[in-house]
Amino acid sequence: MTPAATIQARPRLVFWELTTGCNLSCIHCRASATELMSPDDLSTAECLRIVDDMAHYAPFILVLSGGEPLWRRDVFEIAAHAHERNIHVALATNGTLVDEAMAVRIKEAGIVRVAISLDGTDRATHDSFRGHAGAFEAAIHGIRCLQEVGISTQINTTVSRHNAHQLPEMVELAKKLKVDAFHLFLLVPVGCGLTIAKDQSVSAEEAERILNWYYDRSLDSGMELKATCAPQYYRIARQRRAEARRAGEAVPDLMPRPLKVGGAAGSSHPGGHPAGHPTALNQMTRGCLAGSAVCFISHKGVVQPCGYLPLEAGDLRRQSFQDVWEASQLFAELRDPDVLEGKCGRCEFKLVCLGCRARSYGMTGNWKGEEPFCVYEPHSMRPTGAEGCHPASH
Repeated sequence: MTPAATIQARPRLVFWELTTGCNLSCIHCRASATELMSPDDLSTAECLRIVDDMAHYAPFILVLSGGEPLWRRDVFEIAAHAHERNIHVALATNGTLVDEAMAVRIKEAGIVRVAISLDGTDRATHDSFRGHAGAFEAAIHGIRCLQEVGISTQINTTVSRHNAHQLPEMVELAKKLKVDAFHLFLLVPVGCGLTIAKDQSVSAEEAERILNWYYDRSLDSGMELKATCAPQYYRIARQRRAEARRAGEAVPDLMPRPLKVGGAAGSSHPGGHPAGHPTALNQMTRGCLAGSAVCFISHKGVVQPCGYLPLEAGDLRRQSFQDVWEASQLFAELRDPDVLEGKCGRCEFKLVCLGCRARSYGMTGNWKGEEPFCVYEPHSMRPTGAEGCHPASH
């Protein structure tokens, strides 16, 4: 691996599964969550030590997740400790435990944004996916409670066959609820998602159509939109910009508009830095960031490239965060685009996209393999004289 080929690495987003305990039974859950707290969960003292270790890289965004992070009684102590160390803390929750009192506690802990999962525009669609009657109304109530105390809110939607047709309505619902961001996730076959991948995953062709539609909405919705576990979106965005230039049309900026986050007008992230700053919540970067700008900490302290790529880079019960981030051989390989195989390795958009390493691993057992959900044919693999590949209709 040559230095020129290596992606410069500094943590920008760290996702921390505080527990696998949860009050819901979502059919796509990465954590295969249960109602019970695990005896293997990191202790409060261990969590606070890990926060101190991570503070070496502050500022960055720490996303507390689960399971259901609010299932842990010490979640606010952990959040406040990170906030005191210049780490920007966000919370990823199903929203059903958020009421007026909980919203106040979230704000007092220094949490700057809360992402609530909504996987349908109505009770029947969302509740069936979440495995709990009343989850939809509770999540909506949670969003409103958070907004009442000035917390920035975000909706996360996992796209599958059961709700793909509702995506236009989801955008309208997000606008109606006045959330700051709407993030779309393509289903990755891992955890419970592994058992439903064939039945619930949209096809690669449908994913291409959806992501082209999503690009259009990023230009006219007035919200922060970001595609996750969909690295081909970054290839599509550049293709669409190139098309606009060829047509003599105005080319939109890839950076999202400044947002009001944590009550700071004109700020694109909780610290008030521009969108390109390492802690910008809406930063437009590249596709797969696993191991290069993103990592995941399990409830046991195991560090993975992301929550959907179950390969161990280190163990924070035995190592410091800095040791894992800077010395992991797995992370070093993930930071080298030259290790990619198949059409990902030959693609002219390789450095923009990188393909979803978790989806490749989940579907083929080889994280270096080509992205199974990508329909794009790299120029180097086309027959001489073949027509260029155009984005799907949108």
